[in-house]
Amino acid sequence: MASIGHVAVGMAAARWRSGTGGARGATRALALSMLLWSGLSMLPDADVLGFALGVRYGDPWGHRGATHSFAFAIALGLLLGLLAAGFGAAGARRPPRAAVVTALLASLVLASHAVLDTLTDGGRGCALFWPFSDERHFAPLRPIPVAPIGIGFLSQRGLRVALVELVLFAPVFAYALWPRRSRRGPG
Repeated sequence: MASIGHVAVGMAAARWRSGTGGARGATRALALSMLLWSGLSMLPDADVLGFALGVRYGDPWGHRGATHSFAFAIALGLLLGLLAAGFGAAGARRPPRAAVVTALLASLVLASHAVLDTLTDGGRGCALFWPFSDERHFAPLRPIPVAPIGIGFLSQRGLRVALVELVLFAPVFAYALWPRRSRRGPG
């Protein structure tokens, strides 16, 4: 994928997590939240840095390997939930509800990356069940064209992939960016 869909998922997660928009400060906070959640959504693709270190595409830690697994999504989501709990009330016996919601949402956002990548028409599939299996998987339907990696994205093919993703994820962007009314009551 060209990351446009992953960004859309991150933005939608931030919108859902924040509830409604409103005052200028809330709008800035939402924009920052969208940036952070979008970064989290794209995090599994940090595995491409392994190419420079000699990690091959098909290796367990190669592209679309371990970082594209459900185990990775759950483990990192739980870690983020624990960090969120650390920012909650001191001395609480269990994580506050917000930390649990953060853990679940982070896990879903990270898992969505792999699921969306299985919908692409190229590459070697995703190691969804790593560490139990290194087998790579694709979805039965693959409507998303695979994006060229690296500088190859700045080509006609890369532009075509980006445009297809913009169309496919337009409803998700619309949800994330649609203006919201504040929840203030009348008067």
